[in-house]
Amino acid sequence: MNGAESLVHTLLGSGVDVCFTNPGTSEMHFVAALDRIPGMRCILGLQENIVTGAADGYWRMAEKPACTLLHCGPGLANGLANLHNARRARSGIVNIVGDQAVYHRPYDAPLTADTEGWARGASAFVRTSTRAEDVGADAAVAVQAARTSPGQVATLILPSDASWNEGGVVAQPLPVPAVPQADPHAIRQAARVLREKRNVLILLGGLGLREGAQRQAHRIAAATGARLMAEGSNGRIQRGRGRLALDRVPYVVEQAAQALGWVEHLILVNAKAPVGFFGYPGKPSRLYPPAAEVHVLTRFEQDAEQALAALAEELGAPRADIPDPGARPEPARGALSPEGLAQTLAALMPEGAVVVDESVTYGRGFFPLTNAAPPHDWLQNCGGAIGYGPCVATGAAVAVGGRRVVGLQADGSAMYTVQALWTQARERLPVTTLLLSNRKYQILLGEYRNVGANPGRTALDMMDLGNPDIGWVQLANGMGVEAAQADTLDRCADLMAQSFARPGPFLIELLI
Repeated sequence: MNGAESLVHTLLGSGVDVCFTNPGTSEMHFVAALDRIPGMRCILGLQENIVTGAADGYWRMAEKPACTLLHCGPGLANGLANLHNARRARSGIVNIVGDQAVYHRPYDAPLTADTEGWARGASAFVRTSTRAEDVGADAAVAVQAARTSPGQVATLILPSDASWNEGGVVAQPLPVPAVPQADPHAIRQAARVLREKRNVLILLGGLGLREGAQRQAHRIAAATGARLMAEGSNGRIQRGRGRLALDRVPYVVEQAAQALGWVEHLILVNAKAPVGFFGYPGKPSRLYPPAAEVHVLTRFEQDAEQALAALAEELGAPRADIPDPGARPEPARGALSPEGLAQTLAALMPEGAVVVDESVTYGRGFFPLTNAAPPHDWLQNCGGAIGYGPCVATGAAVAVGGRRVVGLQADGSAMYTVQALWTQARERLPVTTLLLSNRKYQILLGEYRNVGANPGRTALDMMDLGNPDIGWVQLANGMGVEAAQADTLDRCADLMAQSFARPGPFLIELLI
């Protein structure tokens, strides 16, 4: 057995059975091992950022890691933007990165790079396996690291001779570390605040946004009068009928300061005290009042549902039903608008849909208008590196096995990772992309105002995606994805309904 074969056997034994891949020469023995060893689903991405983003989306919905296969340091570098997003979303991923053979590295061949150094910025675990005998054991540790709550990026660097040399040993799977329980003192402190203090906000993030945790949080809020809110960007929120209609911390500093200006006590549940996405001249970095006291109920890795249940019991909070969000809306008609699109999505999305949101400016008000939709999951960009949407939608579709994935996708961001459409077509994934085609970097026009700059003609041209217009229907068709344009909500609703009723991917260019 060579090192590559021991790696594949160990990954499969540890529960990793999906590999998003863009291999090169250094990884050929791993690829060959996949031919000889059944059980691994291998999915090709045409650029490494597609691969890493898909692994992020897979974790968010499958709640177990996939592996990636990347070619040397530059291949890892190509995937770093979406690994940054995955780290911020706290997704578990096992990166397998090929590298120069150990004996060849001193010759400084063109692809020789500081692969470990590049990996460390986005990884909680980095290791290089230099001997075939160690590859299996190192892989088992990498999987364990990736599955450590709440999820971590683990990177295993594999010199090519460690793959092809004989002496590989299959490692037994290592136990998944238990999810830590909340500190009883933190629970008692939160209960004291909720009993004795006014103007309390409970901020939910991470695992605190799962349905069970939401129900416990609602018990607490109903009994104490505290308010509930979600972080501004979240890896996965379970939403729709039967779940809480949660507001998020707004992106715009002035709006966030207004929304949080009343807060005197902030209780964090798997969340971070909210700060601005950027620093702006004359504007605060913290989005909550300076005098507000911050209390941590659970850290990111701790069991939010258990902690909230214990807090509800400490408070003697009775069971409380989730409020009914009202009737499901009808599809909107007329000219395209953010409100109309949100209403139409709520009216038509299938039960169990997964919404991958990279709508940027256009979709900031979608949440209140989709509360009455059927139960669904909503995934957001937690790291801010654009181009996450098409990739995460691809990985999420692989994870959920037939449930419809809906991508709310800004056109400028989509051009970063448009190759993901090809993978969706190749794998026949049920992804409907709503391509928001305003033909400009709209968010940057707003950021000009926020930083106090005064754009002229040259600057405005740099925000413009016209001249020439991007032909999204032709691009999608060229990737093997059916596509059509819509310039009204009526046409949009018709195309959405058609796409939801058929297998495979579809792209709708919305001329907004």
